[in-house]
Amino acid sequence: MCLKVTSRILFFLCGLLFYHLGFSQGFSVDKIDVEIYINEKGYFDVVEKYDVEFQEYKHGIFRDIQTKYDLLTAEGEPEKRKIKISKIKVPNHKFSVPPSFLQQFEDELQIKIGDKDKTVIGPQHYEVRYRVHDAFLFEELKTHFYWNVKTGNWLAPFYAVNFKIYPPQGVELSLEDFFVYSGRAGITLESEEFDIEYKNGAFIGNSKEGFQSKHHENVTVLLKLPAGSIKEAKPYWLFWDKYGWLFIIVGLISAFYWIWRKYAKGHKVIANISYFPPDNISPSMAGFLIDDKADTQDLIALIPHWGAQGFIQLEHIPKKGIFSKEDTKVIKLQDLPEDAPGYEKIIFNGLFSNSGKAERSILGSIFGIKKETPSSEVSVLISSLKDTFYTTMSSAKNQLKAEAQVYYEAKTRKVKRVTFAGIILIGLLFIVLVLFTWGIIGAAAVGLTSFFLLILTPILRKKTRKGNELLSDLKGFKQFIKIAEENKLKMLLKEDPNYFEITMAYALAFGSFKKWSKKFEGLDVEPPSWYSSPVGVMSMNHFSNTFSRSISEAQKTMVSSPSSRSSNSGRSGGGSSGGGFGGGGGGSW
Repeated sequence: MCLKVTSRILFFLCGLLFYHLGFSQGFSVDKIDVEIYINEKGYFDVVEKYDVEFQEYKHGIFRDIQTKYDLLTAEGEPEKRKIKISKIKVPNHKFSVPPSFLQQFEDELQIKIGDKDKTVIGPQHYEVRYRVHDAFLFEELKTHFYWNVKTGNWLAPFYAVNFKIYPPQGVELSLEDFFVYSGRAGITLESEEFDIEYKNGAFIGNSKEGFQSKHHENVTVLLKLPAGSIKEAKPYWLFWDKYGWLFIIVGLISAFYWIWRKYAKGHKVIANISYFPPDNISPSMAGFLIDDKADTQDLIALIPHWGAQGFIQLEHIPKKGIFSKEDTKVIKLQDLPEDAPGYEKIIFNGLFSNSGKAERSILGSIFGIKKETPSSEVSVLISSLKDTFYTTMSSAKNQLKAEAQVYYEAKTRKVKRVTFAGIILIGLLFIVLVLFTWGIIGAAAVGLTSFFLLILTPILRKKTRKGNELLSDLKGFKQFIKIAEENKLKMLLKEDPNYFEITMAYALAFGSFKKWSKKFEGLDVEPPSWYSSPVGVMSMNHFSNTFSRSISEAQKTMVSSPSSRSSNSGRSGGGSSGGGFGGGGGGSW
């Protein structure tokens, strides 16, 4: 018996070791020292010094820096931001980066350090230098420097993180203007893992003894500078390089030439009328495959999907006063199975990660009052997810996109998006800009190139055979949702009284929930038992209206991000761990 227990312990410890090595890629970062020099002209210089320990022979490391971001302005309007990385240097080491004109088409910039003909092992030191443009957040009263000193996508643990932030000369600041966050993405309270001081004109942070930052954990700094202290770049500044129009033309022609050689037009998929969604395809995956995009509604559709499967219950909470709002309580009944898709686990675990501690009540959502959740119930109010859940949604969208790639022949979705953006946005915009900046020759070249490439543009997104078969069934089911007649629905309900309950999540993912539920109003269908409301027995019409409002509010709440106002609990500057620019990560090769 003792031998059996001992063998299990050894097996468990070996599993932990292999799990750790899988993320570390055979190396660790003993220490990183980061120095950032902010310039009033609207850029800042970064110096990253890595002390790395290789446990295996490697060529070197790579550093990924995210360059494209989806932001919200101070007015709550969506903004797409593209930052620029220049003046890249890696002293005493070979390194490579993509050509500057190709960087405009990528979401990340990779700095690959090392010699392909040489391997190293043991302690190594790397220093990476680069300049960052257009990475400030400008508001009426403040300008925010918001940067991830260490990002969660590094494939190795960090055992020490130190940094120095040098603001522009002549700008008066104090520690009240500086905030540090650490841990998993979305943490809004200041980190207690760092010793912070403002000394000799620099904000200095050193991780405390015993510090460790693992995969998916970030170290983020936020510095609030006075308005006007940083020059705001024009939206079109990236295009005013002396030879920018030439780089764009070369990039477009090169990209199209490669695409034209490698890819052919995708086969036309004919809808195969179906009364049920395909087996083992979640509504989220169905929504993605229909339009090749990970939409918020694709992931929100998991809520009724889990309800139908018995994993959760929903309780509608109506208004209780003139100043209150409707809310929805999500109650956990059981955990997802181990083989559930990764994106489902991200959303499910994210919903209930903090439940059982404190639940924000209806009055709490207005006045900040909290009430204790009964220990026997694991639940969360949708309103409590405001300004905190958006990072979870973003991670789930990325995971959904990653898991959907098995249904595609190649990862061409990004290429397609960038290609069309290059033709429509860059081509048309530069016809005007180049005409007034470089003259008629440059404008004519951009115009003719754009016109030529538009003629040659094929359908780039191509699914595998299995993907096309699924798409055919999904299109057929989506079409049936639109044209289904009463008699056919009666037959389906006779075969399975739960037909509406098991299909409503897919209708929601397709954006057709209201139309679908309306078809069942006169068919004596009971609303799902996992959805309750204080009104008592609900009609199908009342359920449809109430559930639609609940889902609509959930969609807005679960993707909302915080403004720069301070939190009511604890000291926070309105930021969060992993929330700044400088996303990305790194690893070994």
